[in-house]
Amino acid sequence: MTDWQPPNRWPPLPEGVQPAVPIDGYPNTWTFTPASPPYSRPLTRTEATGPLELWRKLPCGDNNLAVLAPGKIALGQFIRISGRILGEDGRPVPGAIVELWQANTAGRYAHSHDDSKAPVDPHFLGHGRVFSDETGGYTFFTIRPGAYPVPVKDTWWRPPHVHFSVVGPSSLSRLVTQMYFPGDPLNDWDRILNSIHNPTARMRLVARQLHPAEVGDAFLAYQFDIVLRGALATPEA
Repeated sequence: MTDWQPPNRWPPLPEGVQPAVPIDGYPNTWTFTPASPPYSRPLTRTEATGPLELWRKLPCGDNNLAVLAPGKIALGQFIRISGRILGEDGRPVPGAIVELWQANTAGRYAHSHDDSKAPVDPHFLGHGRVFSDETGGYTFFTIRPGAYPVPVKDTWWRPPHVHFSVVGPSSLSRLVTQMYFPGDPLNDWDRILNSIHNPTARMRLVARQLHPAEVGDAFLAYQFDIVLRGALATPEA
């Protein structure tokens, strides 16, 4: 047990931590970004704490995206992504719902809206969901996603990345962000990543690769901790 209580007001994020929108050359900015600032109103107890037992509505346990079923193995480089869900003060957040979705090794999503020319992998659905454990930890086994072009006049490519959604103790405490791979040359040209002007905050979206000596020869491994708020918060993306 602890006497720690959250403050009545969290300080604002430093300048440049959140994406600067709209993003030039990314038309979906207008779809996902409100045209007006949000309207602030007091939260009721239900909005601040519920719904409880989200696992009843959001079943968890799908952490192996690389193997759909026995004999149905996704194409691509096997990787493991693991990390911890943390609060502002570094405390673990157990019981958070952590969702991951991504493109296949050719850079195509298993979604009807993706009509690119890249091939579909019938053995890769590209999404999973787990609970964080008592230490805030989570793990996914998957494949490294491919890059893909953004269909605009002045073409640019999205580097390999995975999407994360983290839902905390209530449906309102949700963070949607992305994880990038270290050393990929397309990171420097990605307009979404570089819409975060603070270089320190931008690097918090880049995973840390673990040395093969730590994990063996079955897969490459990456560490990606997600901080939900505060000065060291993982930026939205």
